[in-house]
Amino acid sequence: MEGNHTQIKFILVGITDSPRAQTPLFVLFLLIYVVTLVGNVGIIILVQVFPSLHTPMYFFLTHFAFTDICYSTVISPRMLADLLSEDKTISFSGCMIQFLTFAFSAIVECHLLAMMAYDRHVAICQPLLYVTIISSRVCWQLVASSYIFAFLSAIIYTWCMFGGSFCGPNRIDHFFCDVVPVLKLVCSDTHSSEMVIFAFVTINAVGASMVILLSYISIIHTVLRMCSAQSRARAFYTCASHLMAVSMYFGSAFFMYLQPPSSHRSLDKVASIFYAVLIPLLNPFIYSLRNREVMGSLVKCGSRFFSHWQHRRFLSSRT
Repeated sequence: MEGNHTQIKFILVGITDSPRAQTPLFVLFLLIYVVTLVGNVGIIILVQVFPSLHTPMYFFLTHFAFTDICYSTVISPRMLADLLSEDKTISFSGCMIQFLTFAFSAIVECHLLAMMAYDRHVAICQPLLYVTIISSRVCWQLVASSYIFAFLSAIIYTWCMFGGSFCGPNRIDHFFCDVVPVLKLVCSDTHSSEMVIFAFVTINAVGASMVILLSYISIIHTVLRMCSAQSRARAFYTCASHLMAVSMYFGSAFFMYLQPPSSHRSLDKVASIFYAVLIPLLNPFIYSLRNREVMGSLVKCGSRFFSHWQHRRFLSSRT
């Protein structure tokens, strides 16, 4: 496969090669994908419809939901198709685009988690200056810079992965084009590419982790100095959803990418399914079921829908 990269085709091994397991897995992951789309689109619509949710935290949450949709859409449809198809080939350009979109979404989500932690830090530690520090302009600047930096980083990751020579096996032992399984197929020396990828992963993941860690150290220090137990409980409650999302995202990502290549090989696909498929499903539930404002808006939305349905039913019964 040396030479023209456009002629290269890869074969995605997929989640399983057992014919008996493919149909049940297809139904399961199709349901997960549909619920993920409905949940995240619902979060975006809810924040746009209710003025009470027009705050910096929910502004970041809408972009977080958008990246979850990108995550799922770049991986799940292809994975579902491969579960029912015998032809599991993917073109070189298709593999590149899949990884580029996946890397872009992952980096943006990493930065958004850091922004949301900083937002909670300012809200709890500097409440009187919150409106000034976390203004609408600052929110847009933070999100825009995150998208730009994520796009540039994703391009560098993709070039490091696909810029080498592919002259041997073309079977990717995974259900999507990820870093480790693709680099295993490169015939040329990948040491410099791996070092560049490691450097940018460190800048993105470790940098975001430090922002989150320092934000929560400051939050804990401030909360413990509060006199009222009710105030302390309220402050911790506002951070609970974000802490759950951070733990799931960074826990699974660090397990996957900061382990030695020979370790946990049988668990790689399981970890990938968790952070690439299940986390986008769980995030809307984490941020809605553990959030009074979102739950209140959902109740209002349900009440409006029920009232509208009753009104239309009443009008139709009169005619």
